[in-house]
Amino acid sequence: MTRSPQETFSDHVRALGSGDLDAIAADFAPDAVLLTPAGVLHRREGVKQGIGGVLADLPNARWKPGTPVFTDDVMLLEWAADADGARVEGGVDTLFRDGLIRAQTVRYTLLTEPTA
Repeated sequence: MTRSPQETFSDHVRALGSGDLDAIAADFAPDAVLLTPAGVLHRREGVKQGIGGVLADLPNARWKPGTPVFTDDVMLLEWAADADGARVEGGVDTLFRDGLIRAQTVRYTLLTEPTA
């Protein structure tokens, strides 16, 4: 059964909240591409590595997602976060297809350095 982009998005947000990289990667297609500030990563193993890097950049982040905007199978979400004394702004631009995330671009700017 194919999931809608909204269902995939809800599942993905729950997985991100858990911090479980295996659960997060399960939302991605086997041939997914993830673009992060660290570079382009391919396939589920690359996605796990990339998401792990994002979570490491933003330790204990308190996510503030905006309202997702869906157009056909494309979802755009603007978000911000507070991460241990740092303020983060950026966005997530995700393409869904067949109930899985095919490509995701994670952009963010760390506005203040995190406190140690």
